[in-house]
Amino acid sequence: MRLVVVSDSHGDRDILVALQAHYQGQDVTFLHCGDSELRQDDAVFEQMTGVEGNMDWHDQFPDKVMLSIEQQRILMTHGHLYGVNFGLTNLLLAGQAEDANLIFYGHTHQLACATHEGILMLNPGSISQPRGQFQKIGGTYAVVDVSEQAYEVQYYNRDFEAVERLKFKFNR
Repeated sequence: MRLVVVSDSHGDRDILVALQAHYQGQDVTFLHCGDSELRQDDAVFEQMTGVEGNMDWHDQFPDKVMLSIEQQRILMTHGHLYGVNFGLTNLLLAGQAEDANLIFYGHTHQLACATHEGILMLNPGSISQPRGQFQKIGGTYAVVDVSEQAYEVQYYNRDFEAVERLKFKFNR
């Protein structure tokens, strides 16, 4: 299973269209962790599942989404309602309550991935307005490959180039 995870595009519709075009014809699931600042009826969301971010004023997206794909349970949310700027404990507890094994979130504009008690927690960073240590990359998204043995995460820049130092493998 391959998941393309993006967040915090903040009205940059063109990068979402380009992202979908780049992976056209591939068996991927597109996920947007909020702050698209687009309407839910925008054509990009015909191929992408999204959630409501703190800058999405349309109240059209859900605050969180639980997805079951190929026996994986994915909790996706923007993160602001779980206080992710101050730690991931509340988000982890929410994921555990939903029996999730993957948790995707945004809001901080800083990429992050780690496992906690067997759950992969991932922030793809902001595709359009990055912050923090990897800001100079100019925007990131993540591709998550899930197998029975491992979660493999590769971060990419806006030109769809792999950022080699941002490749991670977590045994399951």
